[in-house]
Amino acid sequence: MPKLLAGLMFSIYAFSLPAAAAAQDISQLAWLASTWTQSKAGSVVQESWLGPRGKMLVAVSLTTSDRGQASFEYMRITETPSGLVFYASPGGAAPTPFTLKTISDNRVVFENLENDFPHRVIYHLDAAGILHARIEGSLGGSAKAMEWAFKSSK
Repeated sequence: MPKLLAGLMFSIYAFSLPAAAAAQDISQLAWLASTWTQSKAGSVVQESWLGPRGKMLVAVSLTTSDRGQASFEYMRITETPSGLVFYASPGGAAPTPFTLKTISDNRVVFENLENDFPHRVIYHLDAAGILHARIEGSLGGSAKAMEWAFKSSK
């Protein structure tokens, strides 16, 4: 009986491997590839995503305001042996990793609970073709979130 149970457990494990690997495939995020723009309240936020190629997507974000302020961020999502990882480098700072928490056909969530803020990075493409980007977590003991709604310029 123990051999039968061990064989059954191995079969379940072996058959679950392809599904787990497929859930970690960078090509599932091809829907991010575009230049996305949000114009709102005197500011323009633009994110341009390239790829997926070479097991990664890369992006740059540029935010400008009508008051002359500007900021930028480098981002990349990389397919690693342990899964997909999102790296954020605001203002060109050292990259902060966020590991894949969930992925579906049009939504992805990355998480790093050890980061000060944000703890989560979420992208969701809705049925109307709007890309919703959200960062969330806590700051100073209070819940905080920021959200963008981008249109593609494809």
